Amino acid sequence: MKNAAEPKAAKAARASKAAQPGRLPAMGASLRAQTLLVLLAGDEMAGVESIFDGRKVTLNTVVRALTRKYGWPIERHDFPTNTADGRAAWASVYSLPQEVIAAALEAGGRDWIDGMRAIGAAKSNRRGGR
Repeated sequence: MKNAAEPKAAKAARASKAAQPGRLPAMGASLRAQTLLVLLAGDEMAGVESIFDGRKVTLNTVVRALTRKYGWPIERHDFPTNTADGRAAWASVYSLPQEVIAAALEAGGRDWIDGMRAIGAAKSNRRGGR
């Protein structure tokens, strides 16, 4: 009977760990912070997001860093799609589970989001003033 209980305990431990938010990136202008800001808002992201325009880094690279370095349990969903030239391809959409978003917001995420938005607004104002 002890062996039968171990998989349940391992599953419960994995489930509780998955619901825990990761660490928040400190640099507000980084792609990691901008990506996490979108995910914490409950939105999904695909590799065609505008914050990656003109950048050499891909969304997959940023998500991998948020998962491995910062501990965020980001979910990936792949689906078939067509390219502009008619070929078939696979696309990925990334999101955070709702329970992770709720836990992150309760653990100081709201203040972090407000700070990141203030940094973005200040950066926009500086660009507009040039």
